[in-house]
Amino acid sequence: MATVKERLLKYVKINTKSDLESDTSPSTLEQFTLARLLVEEMKALGLEEVDLDENCYVMATLPANTSKKIPTMGLIAHLDTSPDMSGEGVNPQIIQNYDGGDIVLNKANGIVMSPDMFPELAKYKGQELITTDGTTLLGADDKAGIAVILTAMEYLLKHPEIEHGKIRIAITPDEEVGKGADHFDVQKFDAEFAYTVDGGEIGELEYETFSAAWGYVTVNGRNVHPGSAKNKMLNSILVGMEFNAMLPVNERPEFTEGREGFFHIMEMKATVELTKLLYIIRDHNKAIFEQRKALFVETGAFLNKKYGAGVVEATTKDTYYNMREKIEPVYWIVELASDAMKSMGIEPIIVPVRGGTDGSRLSYMGLPCPNLFTGGMNYHGKYECIPTRSLELSTEMVVKIISMLAKR
Repeated sequence: MATVKERLLKYVKINTKSDLESDTSPSTLEQFTLARLLVEEMKALGLEEVDLDENCYVMATLPANTSKKIPTMGLIAHLDTSPDMSGEGVNPQIIQNYDGGDIVLNKANGIVMSPDMFPELAKYKGQELITTDGTTLLGADDKAGIAVILTAMEYLLKHPEIEHGKIRIAITPDEEVGKGADHFDVQKFDAEFAYTVDGGEIGELEYETFSAAWGYVTVNGRNVHPGSAKNKMLNSILVGMEFNAMLPVNERPEFTEGREGFFHIMEMKATVELTKLLYIIRDHNKAIFEQRKALFVETGAFLNKKYGAGVVEATTKDTYYNMREKIEPVYWIVELASDAMKSMGIEPIIVPVRGGTDGSRLSYMGLPCPNLFTGGMNYHGKYECIPTRSLELSTEMVVKIISMLAKR
């Protein structure tokens, strides 16, 4: 029986970085490499109805081992890793018996993960940590979730004395670029509810996310030789910078927390003639979310009054909504997960996600999906890490939820 750690270390070696600018599904063909490996692994475990479709969605079934009427539960994780940093050549480091001090990720480049910067590390003194080598992300988001789900399924298959209903499994592509639910067939999945296994530290249990939109800005400038540019040149770079400066400075991600929303500039491609800005706009409160989008568009309109019609094009596109209103009518599924954690001595930390999961959109597609912890930290960058024990506890929690569901 493979351990959850062994599975994670195997999966992170496969580059599955998604691509925000791609219009294919999946956005990168490399995601199929891990998907095909998972199909073979699922079949070898003895899971049934194992299927990989043309859009890189893997689905499988753990059949019920009882005749009792138990709701069909789903477990969902995603294949891809964030395009924010390279996922090529991931070389995990194992820090045994962490001493509570600085962790040198890459001596040659002077990359150190310090508890001064990441104070949550103090909680894991004496434990084993899995980290990056400082040159890539790790990919525990969300290969840890995949490892947890398959390890839990293997455990249940090897322990038939644990009564359980039918469990449906889905591994999705492109979650990191907001497309993880684009081709998800909820009817085919055929579960009454599900959990995404895509959370952070021990105890995290989330049923509330941001509502989110992309914000697109195009600035059309006018390039003239700088020697004769007076009263003629319109530098699109400066207008783009002005647009960004007009958005509330204190409502950027680096200055917000909890339920506070934000405007986040993610990318800027700029010349004097043409500048393009890409934003994400997020808020937990639907009304304030709508106000944020309106302000974004109005900022472009104001600059057009200043510089001329058509200089600035500012538009938004919704990507997902706060899943809270879809979870609350079936809140017992949150309580089930919470009770499972408490039975293990884990205090549930029920907090709003400062982001989103596949579950955000799936909940609006008729599949309520709270989010469960995997134990990972500092996702999407070179400081990503996961304590081995947290990964193991996530696996035990999934098994506990399944067994408690059978006893409801």
